[in-house]
Amino acid sequence: MLEVDNIHSYYGDSHVLRGVSLQVKPGEVTSILGRNGAGKTTTVLSIMGYLKPRHGTVVYDGKPINGLPSHRISRMGLGFVPQERGVFPSLSVEENLTVAARPGRDGRWTLDRIYELFPRLKERRNNRGFQLSGGEQQMVSIARALLLNPSVIILDEPSEGLAPLIVDEIVEILRKMKNEGLAILLIEQNLKAALDLGDMHYVLSKGEVCFTGTSDSLRGNDAVLSTHLSV
Repeated sequence: MLEVDNIHSYYGDSHVLRGVSLQVKPGEVTSILGRNGAGKTTTVLSIMGYLKPRHGTVVYDGKPINGLPSHRISRMGLGFVPQERGVFPSLSVEENLTVAARPGRDGRWTLDRIYELFPRLKERRNNRGFQLSGGEQQMVSIARALLLNPSVIILDEPSEGLAPLIVDEIVEILRKMKNEGLAILLIEQNLKAALDLGDMHYVLSKGEVCFTGTSDSLRGNDAVLSTHLSV
């Protein structure tokens, strides 16, 4: 569904990504793990067109997309949930959800279906963005991306700053999305959440992939866990 092949990305003269390659398959959760500064968010920005790789390719649904502007990439079917959440504080929950909604390829994600997946948002649909907790804002951000009807959704640190019970709730929501056949690329610091959800994991260190494998193989790799994930 999504393939990143040997991309090299820079901030000015700083060479941040050094040949990163990964694949995201339909109906699977692929995670990118690593310490702060390893290149996780830079990888996402390179995929979504916010940062143009100087070398390598990004292919979505058989079509190269590196170099395209972000809005075109989004309209092709890649949903993006940024780390900052981007909830409009003066808009209601429902207005935040519908402000950018469009039917997409099959239109399966409607507002009614969103409220089925996020019953808490239905309860809070008339509340303003500034009245929401951090977990509720994260739900709005995920739900808004779903209303674009993507076939791949990318989430940058969805559990950051959330209480453990809310993290568990977010994980269950992502599991339901996976069961709907969505391909999910998950950038995460919470190793437990990533291992519970993920089918394949890529560990980054200094802008390079230093490990690729399943949850079981990562759990059993003490060298990677201690050296690159501080576990």
